[in-house]
Amino acid sequence: MDGQSPEKLILVKRESNGVALVMINRPGSLNSLTRPMMVDLAQAFKRLDRDESVRVVILTGSGRSFCSGVDLTSAEDVFKGDVKDPESDPVVQMELCRKPIIGAIRGFAVTAGFEIALACDILVAAKGSKFMDTHARFGIFLSWGLSQKLSQIIGANKAREVSLSATPLTAEVAERLGLVNHVIEEAELLKKSREIADAIVKNNQDLVLRYKAVINDGLKLDLGRALSLEKVSVV
Repeated sequence: MDGQSPEKLILVKRESNGVALVMINRPGSLNSLTRPMMVDLAQAFKRLDRDESVRVVILTGSGRSFCSGVDLTSAEDVFKGDVKDPESDPVVQMELCRKPIIGAIRGFAVTAGFEIALACDILVAAKGSKFMDTHARFGIFLSWGLSQKLSQIIGANKAREVSLSATPLTAEVAERLGLVNHVIEEAELLKKSREIADAIVKNNQDLVLRYKAVINDGLKLDLGRALSLEKVSVV
């Protein structure tokens, strides 16, 4: 393992085939995030983006949960000070990462965990997993794009229901709505994620990076301007 915080709460393993595994490793607290963990997660993605030996990143959580959100006992520390610093913002660094990111979801992806899942390019979820947005329940306004990203993917009406009622969106429903790519048995979660990663690794790396950029950048534009990105990308 490398790229760890001193407490080993964010683990990074570079595998020999060009795949890196990032694990949120605080299972006793359902992988809730403290400020140091967020900084470490951001820096892990920044390093992996620069590492030419890494072609695909798989992000997962240890134990029973992907990420249960921000640790509310340290929420004041999380939201104060340099919270907007892109260097320490995991979602910003995930969005800046040129490499494809596969989210391997088990258990709960709650609020900040939901937003981190939305920053992945491909999602594989274990049966029974749940996505949940509790911003409205706790009166914390969101800042990582969930209000726009979720409605783009699953439609505005369903996104309103999920966010305004703070009720879980199951992996099975999320798959039908296009948020989740595959729902499988929990024991097969990382195996399936690695299968997808291996398929990506076999392709032309430069084209994979450019293709991801064109798709993700195009989602922020209207169709006419998005189509022009293909012309800009031609060499």
